[in-house]
Amino acid sequence: MEDTDNFNDRVSDAPSDNWVYRILPPWVWPYAQLARWDRPIGWQLLMWPCFWSATLAANAAIYQGLYSGSLLVFHLVLYFIGAVAMRGAGCTYNDLVDHEIDMQVARTRSRPLPSGRVTRDRAKIFIGLQALVGLFVLLQFNWFTVFLGLLSLGIVALYPYAKRFTDWPQFYLGLAFSWGALMGWAGILGGLSFAAILLYAASVAWTIGYDTIYAHQDKEDDELIGVRSTARLFGDKTRAWLIGLYGLTLVLMFAAFVLAGANLIAFIALFGAAGMFAWQIVRLDINDASQCLALFKSNNRVGLTIFCGLFFSLLFAIP
Repeated sequence: MEDTDNFNDRVSDAPSDNWVYRILPPWVWPYAQLARWDRPIGWQLLMWPCFWSATLAANAAIYQGLYSGSLLVFHLVLYFIGAVAMRGAGCTYNDLVDHEIDMQVARTRSRPLPSGRVTRDRAKIFIGLQALVGLFVLLQFNWFTVFLGLLSLGIVALYPYAKRFTDWPQFYLGLAFSWGALMGWAGILGGLSFAAILLYAASVAWTIGYDTIYAHQDKEDDELIGVRSTARLFGDKTRAWLIGLYGLTLVLMFAAFVLAGANLIAFIALFGAAGMFAWQIVRLDINDASQCLALFKSNNRVGLTIFCGLFFSLLFAIP
């Protein structure tokens, strides 16, 4: 029988049998928890707008005679590394800002900072190390993309405070998490276009939707300590709001695909994503925390489906 020491070295909202605990030495575990390596859904949701944008830009590049398959693959690898590093740095920063709040919320008080397994000074050093990885990744792109990436830091810095002054912190999360929808396009084509801006807006709407579902896990604790969220704002009308947010995501994404010249395969995948959105809306029970978490995580499949549509659209468009 496995000796888990009552799971005192784990966090309550992540699987206790995660690869982090099977492979990494125990002294690394608190840092892996700070970076959320044991909860990959965060970096996956951060990565998909980058992948969508880069692949959509590659579709557009074909018609401009600028397509390079090797460049696209290289960029996808960079976005994967960057998503893991910057999501980890962002989560560590968020935990530093929310240290006192996390001590009052049942789901988060077992995290490394509120539980005392990592000091604030060591957490700051860890942020710096992850940020250096992110900077290395960023410097592989053209200078316009580097500048664009640096601009995102202001939004990232603001997000953890948003829940203190607005009922729409999920909007600020969307601004930060969707930035890759601009980066991917700029990395391939060296600038921005209306298609990229539409894709960014679609990603923001998508993020507000899925993070509202996620926030319903904590709404009772949030109400007690005065933390604001769209879950509390929407309340029993969450399903109607999701219809609007996910519908807006699909409309904006459809328009972006048309402007970029994506072919039928991309639109078929988008139709599949619409079915997944409908399934989330029908299944949603805002009072069932475990179901909210499962529906939130299902958005990884949405991201993958849209990417596969764009990727295969690209393959069939190559002369």
